[in-house]
Amino acid sequence: MMETWNGKALFRLIWPLVIEQILAVTMGVADTVMISDVGEYAVSAINIVDNINNLLIIAFAALATGGAVVVSQYIGRRDHRNAAEAAKQLIYAVLIISLLVFVFAFVFRRSIIRIIYGNMDADVMEAAGIYMMVTCLSYPFLAIYNANAALFRAVGNSKVTMRIALMVNALNIGGNAFFIYVLRWGVLGAGLSTLISRVLAAVITMILLYRGHGRPIRLEGISKVRFIRPMIRSILNVGIPSGLESSMFMVGRLLTQRIFPVFGTAAMAGNAVAGVVNSFSFMPGSACGMALLTVVGQCVGAGDYGAAKKQCKRIMKITYAITAVFSLFIWIFRGPLIGIFNLSPAAYEFGQVFLQLHCIAMILAWPLSFALPNALRAAGDARYVMWVATISMWTVRVSMAYIFTFALGLGPLGVWLAMGCDFVSRGSFYLGRWLRGRWQEKRVI
Repeated sequence: MMETWNGKALFRLIWPLVIEQILAVTMGVADTVMISDVGEYAVSAINIVDNINNLLIIAFAALATGGAVVVSQYIGRRDHRNAAEAAKQLIYAVLIISLLVFVFAFVFRRSIIRIIYGNMDADVMEAAGIYMMVTCLSYPFLAIYNANAALFRAVGNSKVTMRIALMVNALNIGGNAFFIYVLRWGVLGAGLSTLISRVLAAVITMILLYRGHGRPIRLEGISKVRFIRPMIRSILNVGIPSGLESSMFMVGRLLTQRIFPVFGTAAMAGNAVAGVVNSFSFMPGSACGMALLTVVGQCVGAGDYGAAKKQCKRIMKITYAITAVFSLFIWIFRGPLIGIFNLSPAAYEFGQVFLQLHCIAMILAWPLSFALPNALRAAGDARYVMWVATISMWTVRVSMAYIFTFALGLGPLGVWLAMGCDFVSRGSFYLGRWLRGRWQEKRVI
């Protein structure tokens, strides 16, 4: 049955998502902090591969979003049978796609790194190749976990994924300590602990859904594979635009990341650490974006557009508030936070300046540019989100990054300035689309 989304129900949905997203970031932080004792080359290698991994896993992450929207709308209609069927179709789709992505990434991992990042120090290249070899083994498991977590959120049960995230982080940190400090396996150890954690997360969530802990969704009979084309089409109608949008975002981001090697390892390490630290400022907002998928999706499925508008406004206020709190905290404590990573003085200074710029951009425009689009996707307006994101990425973020950095002589600082401009650009278009109400004309199921 569709949840009645009063203040208490929203709190029950959002706070576990916030904790879960923060814990998800700490997984990357743990790898980076614990590997920093090995050297700056290892920090740079993990950052390089994480950026590539994020690009390659977008396909099934986007499908999880599409599946969440479809399931949410069926739940809003109180059609639990079709909600369960859509859940199975989602899992079949992400498994097939993630296996294809895994094979491609495993075979061509070194070529991918060279094409995207060009020339780099030999020790960075060697470490990046090892880390990518191990982490790409986790793609199918991460895909299944992402799909399962999206299903739990679609039914409003975010506590399950929060508890799994707690377990995964404990395993990852413990694995890092054992593989890096005891066995001295460096980036190989960091990759192994990540792989083990993701395997367990996928297995546990599958068991829980099969046993009915995701009510009204159950995965009974999932082994009897049956593809339902209309449902897969509905998932893809949201998932493909979301995937293309995210892919363009990551490609553009990787192109701007190519700038940092020009300015040396210190700039690369400072950028890597600033990226890890600032992740904490947008993870709470990402949690609110996930809540928008569930809440707006259910409201639209029920045909109650007035409730969709009301709940979106309420959740966006929460998003702005917690984004500001986390960004201000990072601004105030940026020095000690960066100091955790044992950087050189030059890399430390780069990291501080990068974080200052990012905090300002976060408070001004991040909720509009990255949380609000989920409300549009939940209503089936994913193509508009895709076009705005793609155009803004290439005309604002990428172009301005090279103009600011080289033409205006701002150095690597120009990359972060261009990012802030991109936030403002896309956020303005999304806000206008929502206020005009064109999303109400779209259909998913």
